[in-house]
Amino acid sequence: MSPTDDRFDTPHWPTEIRVAGDRRSLTVGFQDGPALTIPAELLRVESPSAEVQGHGAGSKTLVAGKAGVAIVSVEPVGNYAVRIGFDDGHSSGIYTWRYLHKLGTEGDAMLAAYAAELAAKGLSRDG
Repeated sequence: MSPTDDRFDTPHWPTEIRVAGDRRSLTVGFQDGPALTIPAELLRVESPSAEVQGHGAGSKTLVAGKAGVAIVSVEPVGNYAVRIGFDDGHSSGIYTWRYLHKLGTEGDAMLAAYAAELAAKGLSRDG
């Protein structure tokens, strides 16, 4: 990993990271704008882990039934990311500040696309 690695090249530095009391969302405050609240479901189904994203183009896994997933842990990874653990046992995703910002700003569209993909495959957000 070099200092020019994309994980370090971000204008989005967090000032606060807070898990909601019901553990169903994560709020991240950024220096360059308002705090963004990201649903736990979106964090889980868009996890940057290889388990979800796959190992190459077109190999992403569609994860159904995560509407009720909860966050159980948030651990720092260096100075560029956090690892989030969920109550379904998934904890291998490392969320960079840049990716959290993207999820926070594009989350509604991403959830809508996810719901449409689930429906097209006869799957549900509820399981």
